[in-house]
Amino acid sequence: MNCIVFLIQCTDQKGLVSRISTFFYERGMNIIHCQQHTDVRKNLYFMRMELDLATLESSRRSLEDEFQKFAVGLDLKWSVHYSDNTQRVAILVSKTSHCLYDLLLRYQEREFKCEFPVIISNHPDLEHVADKFRIPFHCLPVKKAAKAVQEQELQELLDRYHIDLIVLARYMQILTAGIVEEYSERIINIHHAFLPAFQGANPYLKAYEKGVKMIGATAHYATADLDEGPIIGQDVERVSHEDSIEDLKQIGRDIERMVLARAVKAHLENRIIVDGNRTIVFS
Repeated sequence: MNCIVFLIQCTDQKGLVSRISTFFYERGMNIIHCQQHTDVRKNLYFMRMELDLATLESSRRSLEDEFQKFAVGLDLKWSVHYSDNTQRVAILVSKTSHCLYDLLLRYQEREFKCEFPVIISNHPDLEHVADKFRIPFHCLPVKKAAKAVQEQELQELLDRYHIDLIVLARYMQILTAGIVEEYSERIINIHHAFLPAFQGANPYLKAYEKGVKMIGATAHYATADLDEGPIIGQDVERVSHEDSIEDLKQIGRDIERMVLARAVKAHLENRIIVDGNRTIVFS
């Protein structure tokens, strides 16, 4: 079933559910699913409403125009998404393959409703993975003296493939402020959850030497502040003194795969509302 998803946020006030539901009822639209959350501390209200696209009797533009007029009276911040619009996702990688393989296998098994029209890397190492899945692969090496040129080439590829979402599947480069701003809340990054404690090269060795008792991963939207964007999902697994450095790395890879996949799926299904540096992620 194709659906329309409205993501709504505003100051909490009486009668919101009734008034918003009535707006769609008066237009003959069928509500399939509705979720809501109230942040009592900040007095904010969040809603995800899913409607049957088949019950839309007007044009999409007319619906949006009418809802905008309605939203003014309640001071709503909102966005609308249509499930029959397939998002185009670019995967950016470096040399590590576990997240890339996982995303592509899930895509092949139709867990994601999207297209992966391009894989972009700063190294040639994973071209064979793209070839297996018959996805165009572009290698854009990064040279310190010409990083601006590489970023321009990257921007051109994103434009050429009409990209809606960028997934940094262990892409070990910092994106420029221009790309981050253009794709605000549309760049998902994954990293181990040792940050900021164990930064730099070989964090698992540092974690092993410190005797950590849990391994985790964090998926978040990329912002100008490195690794500090709104968190979409996290997970952890307990470890012990019996685990070797290689054991820790394998556990870390497994968690990164799972957490990144959940984050990408939540974004593609329009289940995320960003509030400052926090996210509301509906189930």
